[in-house]
Amino acid sequence: MKTSAAVLAVALLAAAPATAESSKVMDPRFAASLKKLDPDTRLEQVCDLEAMNRIARDPNPYRPDRAKTDVISHPSHRGDTVTGKGGAFRSKGRWYSFSFTCKGSPDHMSVQAFSYKIGDPIPESKWAALGLWR
Repeated sequence: MKTSAAVLAVALLAAAPATAESSKVMDPRFAASLKKLDPDTRLEQVCDLEAMNRIARDPNPYRPDRAKTDVISHPSHRGDTVTGKGGAFRSKGRWYSFSFTCKGSPDHMSVQAFSYKIGDPIPESKWAALGLWR
């Protein structure tokens, strides 16, 4: 059940528009799916969405349509904060690495603080091994 909820949450995340407003108003279907997940997975999902929103609105050439906090390596959880160096986002058909720190609300339904640093492009030859796609 939790796996199907995570898949649904990811599908709804992919459909969510990446705008500054989308981080303030959550799609009710996405919120319902999040509530079915364990707290750590829930926090990673809201951080994925926040990564897309922040990268999209900050002054840079990227317009992400997917983001995952656990592609290259698994993030570290400590209370309401998750940090990682192994995130990836897709922009214009290319994948890029990123590192991040994401502080969630106590219920892990929203993000209170988020910082990130964009890394190098991920070579297409590594996509399949990392579970990435075009």
